[in-house]
Amino acid sequence: MTRLIQILILLFLAVTACEFTGERSQTSNISEPDVEETSQPVAEEPVFNAFGIDESLDVATHTIRRNESLSAILRGHGITPAVIHEMSRASSGVFDVRRMRAGQPLHIYSRTDSTGSDRVAFVVYEDNHAEFIRFHLSDSIFVERDQKPFEIRTRLVDASITSSLYQTMRQIGVDPQLTHRLADVYAWQVDFYRIQPGDHFKVLFEERLIDGEVAEIGRVKAAIFTHRNQDFYAFHYRQNGQDEYFDAEGNSLRRQFMAAPLDYTRISSRFTNRRFHPVLKRNMPHHGTDYAAPVGTPIRAVGDGTITVARYDRNNGNYIRIRHNSIYETGYLHMSRFANGMQPGVQVEQGQIIGYVGQTGLATGPHLCFRFWEHGRPVDPRRIDLPPADPIQEEHRQSFSARKAQLRTELGFEDDAVLKPPAIFAIQMGYNGVMSSQNLYHPADEGDL
Repeated sequence: MTRLIQILILLFLAVTACEFTGERSQTSNISEPDVEETSQPVAEEPVFNAFGIDESLDVATHTIRRNESLSAILRGHGITPAVIHEMSRASSGVFDVRRMRAGQPLHIYSRTDSTGSDRVAFVVYEDNHAEFIRFHLSDSIFVERDQKPFEIRTRLVDASITSSLYQTMRQIGVDPQLTHRLADVYAWQVDFYRIQPGDHFKVLFEERLIDGEVAEIGRVKAAIFTHRNQDFYAFHYRQNGQDEYFDAEGNSLRRQFMAAPLDYTRISSRFTNRRFHPVLKRNMPHHGTDYAAPVGTPIRAVGDGTITVARYDRNNGNYIRIRHNSIYETGYLHMSRFANGMQPGVQVEQGQIIGYVGQTGLATGPHLCFRFWEHGRPVDPRRIDLPPADPIQEEHRQSFSARKAQLRTELGFEDDAVLKPPAIFAIQMGYNGVMSSQNLYHPADEGDL
């Protein structure tokens, strides 16, 4: 009897299991209700061109012709005189629309408004390869100067000079702007007017590229210039917010000028583009600083240099001109007489007496008219921002050493003691002994007028 009960229980469990399995199978075959898939359109991100303008806008490019005005060009694109006037007003302090140059491109960007009409949204004038002026016309009218996107590339050049530095740069495929960069770096160490055959340079510098082309020579990072068999190192380092160049020992390559060339009583006339001339009785530029002082007061050279002019002139009187380097020159006018030995070609040192105060030439009283030229242009020496010639400070010494070691490696030097022989790129050209005057030196104006 017990055996029969066990069999019945097992049969009941088996039947129940089969029914549950069938129900689960049926349930699994029930499909989910269809769900309609919806997708929202994704707005495309605008693509901007080199001028920061949406490339989807229509553009018309016009090459400016000689004597063609902005007003005449824009009127042809439906811009009203009132808008053109407002554009000119808004550009004040940013760009003078009267200075657009023939041959430069002007881009006019338009978009279709809600009425289906084309309206000018932007006008872009390319001032040069890198900079442009952008006129915004969509809502309020405003004007801004901007630059195309650029990339920085570091480049190393290594060459020997058998002609001028300028010609060497051209021969090795480097923008001659690097000539001026080197002149700025080595202004006090290398006389670029006395380049000799066999002088050698190795320079690590930056190039700014726009649209894949070199637009500008940037910062010199490090260099070694061999001049008259002497090596001059230059390592860039930023100290106290100033970009400077230092030699291997951390001494600044820059030198300072004396604050004034003499002990003076007062400044009787300053640098100006408009002064009433006391002798000629008319307004004229006065590109000098007049120091009033008694006759015979010693006049000193404000920096080391070479005398290029020492003579009498009916306007300047007895005057001396000194070339300090490839960048700076100074002039000393109306002297009563020169100091002994002062003549062209003589090298003078900072603080050396070169003459004495007088009132020769066009002068109404005893004074020194002191002149200062930068790259051949008269400038006010009291307004030139020359950073101090401080050496590397102790708190920067470790950082400078690390920077110098890195730059020496990039230049190809193994350590401070041993220099790797440079792979010299010789430029075979006729040697003229000096840098071309048209490349670095621009003769400044003479005369106290």
